[in-house]
Amino acid sequence: MTVAAPAFRALDLPGCFELRPTPHQDSRGTFIKTYREDLFRAQGLRTDWQEAFFTISRVGVIRGMHFQVPPAQHAKLVTCMVGAALDVLLDLRPGPTFGHWLTLQLSGDEGNALYVPEGVAHGFQSLADGTLLHYQTTSLHSPEHDRGIRWDSFGCPWPLPEPTLSERDRAFPGLAEFQTPFRS
Repeated sequence: MTVAAPAFRALDLPGCFELRPTPHQDSRGTFIKTYREDLFRAQGLRTDWQEAFFTISRVGVIRGMHFQVPPAQHAKLVTCMVGAALDVLLDLRPGPTFGHWLTLQLSGDEGNALYVPEGVAHGFQSLADGTLLHYQTTSLHSPEHDRGIRWDSFGCPWPLPEPTLSERDRAFPGLAEFQTPFRS
């Protein structure tokens, strides 16, 4: 069985990519290849993954908008394994796209993923019960460098009303109060 590696689609924020796999389906189910180091390197993307983890969320849950500041900043590879999520990226890097955001639906059925570079906050709203997102990051979690931007402070129209959020995510400062530590 030969399974094609994911195709890269550049998004409207510099350095952000959607990865579109070609699922292989047969009588047993589905096989999806989500990562090939040589293809990431060919795109100029980081491949030095240091940590992996996953979340399982109920419908309506918002997690985000998360990032780590220097010197513990990281790139992320986010893949939806089960369910569906509206993923949101918010550019926190100085320059013409600071404060710009974009959304993309990730789906376990499609197996698509997002590459999120350093300096871009990530969050999502779960669109189905049991949505499972898998993350790989290029630095270890560092509580003293872990930060966030309040989910409702930058104009993104979240699809489901009355979201469930952690107290931590509700308490993040708004984008207007954020002073970026990132370099362009």
